[in-house]
Amino acid sequence: VENVELALKLSGSGGNAHEALAAFGIGQAHDRPAAVLSGGEQQRVAIAAAAARKAPLVLADEPTAELDEANELRVLDALQRLRAEHDTTIVVVTHSSSVAAEADRVVEIRDGKAQ
Repeated sequence: VENVELALKLSGSGGNAHEALAAFGIGQAHDRPAAVLSGGEQQRVAIAAAAARKAPLVLADEPTAELDEANELRVLDALQRLRAEHDTTIVVVTHSSSVAAEADRVVEIRDGKAQ
């Protein structure tokens, strides 16, 4: 909750941290320190914070790195919901072909040049 509330405070937004966490399936983790959350839960907290503050743009650098397949799917679903429900533009940097396959548009960079 504190992470989402801090994002709200810094952005000057009036969202609700508890509602945002619950919307992304991690409401039960509201009182746990971030350090004890799984990697997938930590990513969903960040996505919930973006949703709570109605972020127009999210930059996600390897958002599914080091996650098992089940958590990768949860994070990808959360990103898709963020885009659909809040009209957020999401830019993802990834080495994962399965993550890239979920994108509306893919720009491949090779040796510093777009392909």
